[in-house]
Amino acid sequence: MSSTDTLFKDLIVIEAANVLAGPAVGMFFAELGATVIKVENIKTGGDTTRQWKLPSEDGNSDVSAYFSSVNWGKRSIGVDFSITAGYEVLLDLIRRADVFLQSFKPGDARKFGLDYAALRNVNDRLIYADITAFGEEDERPGFDAVLQAETGFMGMNGTEASGPVKMPVALIDLLLAHQLKEALLIALIERMQSGRGSYNTVSLFRSGVASLANQAANYLVGGSVPGRTGSDHPNIAPYGTVFQTRNGDPVVLAVGTDSQFDALCEVLGIPESAEDARFATNRQRVVHREALNALLSQRIAGLERDALLEQLRARKVPAGAVRSLDEVLSHESAEPLLLHGKRTDGAPIRGLRTIAFESDAVSPPSTLDAPPAFNTDRRFVLAGMLGYTEERIQQLKNAGAVR
Repeated sequence: MSSTDTLFKDLIVIEAANVLAGPAVGMFFAELGATVIKVENIKTGGDTTRQWKLPSEDGNSDVSAYFSSVNWGKRSIGVDFSITAGYEVLLDLIRRADVFLQSFKPGDARKFGLDYAALRNVNDRLIYADITAFGEEDERPGFDAVLQAETGFMGMNGTEASGPVKMPVALIDLLLAHQLKEALLIALIERMQSGRGSYNTVSLFRSGVASLANQAANYLVGGSVPGRTGSDHPNIAPYGTVFQTRNGDPVVLAVGTDSQFDALCEVLGIPESAEDARFATNRQRVVHREALNALLSQRIAGLERDALLEQLRARKVPAGAVRSLDEVLSHESAEPLLLHGKRTDGAPIRGLRTIAFESDAVSPPSTLDAPPAFNTDRRFVLAGMLGYTEERIQQLKNAGAVR
C-alpha cells in the first residue's frame, strides 16, 4: 500500500480561499486523494473566478475555464459565515479538518473569528494556512499582475521597445502555491511527531522575490540591474534567443557550453565561427551577442525547422520549436496530464493536472471529479460529513446560512 493511501485518503482540507493561489494548493491535495471542501461565499455566488469567462464560454455555467484550472476533485458548499448559524457550520467542518486554507483580506480572519488563535481552540491539530498579498500589515489586494510588477518580473520581461510585459499565466500565484504546499507538507510531517497543529503563512510578494534566482544574484553579486532583453539570457549566449527558420517557424536555442556551441556551428555549416575570438567562449559570446545573433539569424533563416531540430538533437545541442498551446496539449507527452470529466449539467469538460511528478511513494488517483458547480455538494457536506438532520439543514436555510 502506498503512502498516499495511508496518509491522504483520510485527510480533510477546508478551502476558504479564492481565485488561484489557495485553490491551486487545494487541488494539489485533491489530486493526492484528500477530501477537499471548498467553502464559498453564498452572498457573491462563490469563487470570483466563476465569473471570469472568455467570450466563447457557456454563459449559463458557473464553472468557467479559469475556475476549472485549479478546482478539480473538490466539493463545493456555499456558506454565509458572517452570521452565527453559518459560522457554526464552518466550525463543525474545522473540528474535523486537518488543513484550513484561507486567503481573507488582512484583518478579516480575526473579524470573522477564523484566525489561528481562535481555531486552535476548536481543533489543536489543525494546520492553518494564511495567504496574504504583501503581508499581514499591508491591506493591498493581491492580484497577480500587480505582484509581477512589484516583485520585478515585469521590469525584466519584454524588450526596450515593448516596455514591461507580464507573464501570460498568474506566475506569482503559482509560485506561492508551491511555497505553501512545501510548508503544509512539512507541517503534516511535524504533526506526525508532535501531535500538534501549526500556523503557516506566506505572501505573494515574498514568494515572488524568493523566486528571482539568478537575476537577483546578478544584482546582489554582480551589481547588475537586469534590463528588458526579450528572450536573451543575460549570462549565456545563445540561450533563450528565438530565430526564424525558412518557413517562418520559430526555434529557440539554449546553448549552455562551449562544446554545444561548437556542435551548433558544425550543424549550421560555419565551423570556423567556433574559432572566432568573439565567439570562442561563452563570456565573449555574451559580450558580442549582437554580432552572434546576426550571424545565427542569417544561417538559420535558410533552414527547415524540423530538419534543423533533428540535426541539433543528434548532436545534443539544446533547441526546440516555439509551439502554440494547442500543439503542446496535443502532444503525446502531455496526455498523462490531461483530465476528462463532466460538469454537473452533463457537459463534457477537460482539464490539466497540477501534479507532474511520478514517485514510488505516492499514487495519485487515476481520475478526478470535474470542478463542482457552486453549492452542488451542500447535502454531501451537511448530511454526509457533518451528520445534520433534515430539520437542522432547513433551519440553516431559513437563517440564510446555507442555500
